[in-house]
Amino acid sequence: MPAPPPSLDSADYDPIDHLNALFAHPSSLSSVSGVTETLRSYQDDLDEDIANFVSSQSASDADSVQRIQAAKAELADLFKKIESVRERAMQTERTITDMTADIKRLDNTKRNLTLSMTALKRLQMLTTAYEQLRSLSKTRQYRECAQLLQAVIQLVAHFKSYRSIDQIATLSRNVADLQSELLEQICEDFEVIFAKGEVAQRKATLAEACLVMDALGDHARIRLINWYCNTQLREYRQVFRGNDEAGSLDNISRRYSWFNRMMKTYDVEHASIFPSYWKVNEMLANSFCEGTRDDFKGILQRSVRRGDGQSLDVDLLLSCLQETLNFEQALERRFSNESRSSIDTMASKDDKSHGFSQAISEAFEPYMSLWVESQDKQLASLIPSYRQQPLRNAEEEFSAQAVIPSSTELFNFYRLTLAQCAKLSTGSRLLELSTTFAKYLDLYGQQVLYYFLSEKSGASGPSIEDAVLILNTADYCYVTCNQLEEKIRGRIDEEFKAKVDLQNQADAFMGIAGASVRVLVRKIEIACEPSWREMRNTPWARLESVGDSSTYVSELLRNFKEKSAEILKHLQKQQYARAFCDNAVDLMANTYIANIVQSKPISEVGAEQMLLDSYVLKKAFTELPTLNEEAGTAPPASFVKRVNQTMSRIDPLLKTLQVRPSPPEALVQAYLIHIADKSDTNFRKILDLKGVRKSDQAQLLDLFAAFRASPNHENLVQNSPLLTPLQIQSANIGASIGSLGTSATSGLISTPSLGGGRFDPAGFGNAIMNAARDGVDRFGSPVPGQLGIDGPAAGAGAADGKTNLNENLKNIGKFFKRDVGGFRGFGRSDEGR
Repeated sequence: MPAPPPSLDSADYDPIDHLNALFAHPSSLSSVSGVTETLRSYQDDLDEDIANFVSSQSASDADSVQRIQAAKAELADLFKKIESVRERAMQTERTITDMTADIKRLDNTKRNLTLSMTALKRLQMLTTAYEQLRSLSKTRQYRECAQLLQAVIQLVAHFKSYRSIDQIATLSRNVADLQSELLEQICEDFEVIFAKGEVAQRKATLAEACLVMDALGDHARIRLINWYCNTQLREYRQVFRGNDEAGSLDNISRRYSWFNRMMKTYDVEHASIFPSYWKVNEMLANSFCEGTRDDFKGILQRSVRRGDGQSLDVDLLLSCLQETLNFEQALERRFSNESRSSIDTMASKDDKSHGFSQAISEAFEPYMSLWVESQDKQLASLIPSYRQQPLRNAEEEFSAQAVIPSSTELFNFYRLTLAQCAKLSTGSRLLELSTTFAKYLDLYGQQVLYYFLSEKSGASGPSIEDAVLILNTADYCYVTCNQLEEKIRGRIDEEFKAKVDLQNQADAFMGIAGASVRVLVRKIEIACEPSWREMRNTPWARLESVGDSSTYVSELLRNFKEKSAEILKHLQKQQYARAFCDNAVDLMANTYIANIVQSKPISEVGAEQMLLDSYVLKKAFTELPTLNEEAGTAPPASFVKRVNQTMSRIDPLLKTLQVRPSPPEALVQAYLIHIADKSDTNFRKILDLKGVRKSDQAQLLDLFAAFRASPNHENLVQNSPLLTPLQIQSANIGASIGSLGTSATSGLISTPSLGGGRFDPAGFGNAIMNAARDGVDRFGSPVPGQLGIDGPAAGAGAADGKTNLNENLKNIGKFFKRDVGGFRGFGRSDEGR
């Protein structure tokens, strides 16, 4: 059944669809006329509906216009009514005002009459009080005067606005004149009574007079207090200012004794005269301190002008300053207690207690530099004496925790000096003292610790016990140096805190600790030298087969373990034991590479045997931290990893040497795989180590150049970090190693001079500190050519070592404490003993 046609009123009506629906079949065309009629009828209906809607809307608009006009007319009537109401309200207000005008006049008259009566009464009271006050002042009845004076002052204040009236202006002037007369009269009474010595008999009168002065105001009270202070201090100024002998610094105790007697007199005889909230005793103490401070400034200035500061006895200066500080502290204690006891009084709430800190001692501040200079001279005399003292008493048994006694003496001196200076000054002088401390910490590190570690040791170097003692002392100085810096910062004034810096000195001590570890590692180097000599004397080019290990390996490991165990038992701090182990392994790896170079030519069998030997050494090195532990103790995993990384640097070299030079492609490919660089020079070193003749090297070099240029080898580095430092000598079989491998501590290791195949200990005393003399950069990389111990380098370092030594020690210290064998946080202050 077809769908019904859509409605003509539908929003989505489509006439085409509708027609298609109506005439879907040719047979339906016969109904066209009927459909047409229907549409016309529908159209007519629509037209009629539209006409009706239009007429209806027109009628509705006319009604709206009529209603709007009616609303406007009603609004105009409303405004008229409002205006009428407003006019009637104004008329009503005028009527009421006319009715109440007389009442307002009566109210104003009453208020004016009341004010007049009040003013007249107050004027009468003022006149009467003035007359009474005048009468009482003549008879010196000060207690009643004080009460009346307060009333008179308050009454006069009410008449300020009436000064234009002659009678009131005259009365105000009379009152002001009476106040001035009272002030002068009381001041005169005080002067006469004190001059005649009648204070005890007339103490009550003076106390009542103080009440009048209090009523007169602050200016009167201050005048009386100033007069009293000047009167009491007059004798003091005459004695100690007019007499050079009495006023000298030698008699400073007499000044303070005189003041104490004066305060005792005040407490017994004068304290009851003045109200407690006046704090006359504090004012008196302040006046004494100000005058004394000015006296001391003049005395010290004259002393400096006479002798450019040299005439000042530092001991006397310190004695006077200490006595002054004690006096100031006594004043602080006394008046702080008095302030607390009177805190509940009304007057004391508004008054602040005077501070006496540096009230007098301020005069000594500019001359404290003399005291700092005296400490400088005393420290300058201590350093040479420390250098002359032995490291330890030969009769005492060695202790692995011991430090050099002079180090504890130095820091004890610092502690006492700091405490003394902090009492005297916490400003720029304390900063000067910290600079002096830094200066002599540098000198102690250079001229004492460094001296015992290097120059005084001679060719043999310090003993293991002495090296450990120096290491412990450097560590103790490092920790204590940081503590000293914090102590100074805790006491110095805020503005100078950022300028206190002893970190460079701490780094220098850490550098000496690193150098001490290096000296201990050198002991292993010396002990293993015979075994290395045996390795170099082995005919590696003529070996026919590979065994378990070479004959020199067992003796090498025995010497290595014995000497290491002896050293490790003395290293009590885990950080230094670990640093020693790391450095020892680095030494052995570097020396093994150096001896490989010394042993050329090396056959393929010889290289294979060397590689096997390196595996035996590596396994033995992992047991280094546990040499003094119980059997079965496992070494730290991080150390095992470190050993594997260090010894694995040897593998590429030996694996390359294992490959035969024929066919040549195999050797070139092995080089590119294991060494993996593009350097002709390094490739030639491999050929020299294998003993390839010069005539046969040209073909191999050409083949190497062709292979490295291929796209398969674009990622090759320019120079191998393993082969580049090697210097292979053809005339004299030997090599020197400036820097080997990626060890973070290579800057602390010095490989032996192997020229000629022999170790020369003659330069050992000057060479053990080459890293300190010649410098190690921030990343621990040694300066090329400066870590060997051959004469020229050592001599150059000695020539200007005084200039750069301490800076180099600081650099080593920063590097050494940053990463010692992978042990982070090394040398922190919380590890102090």
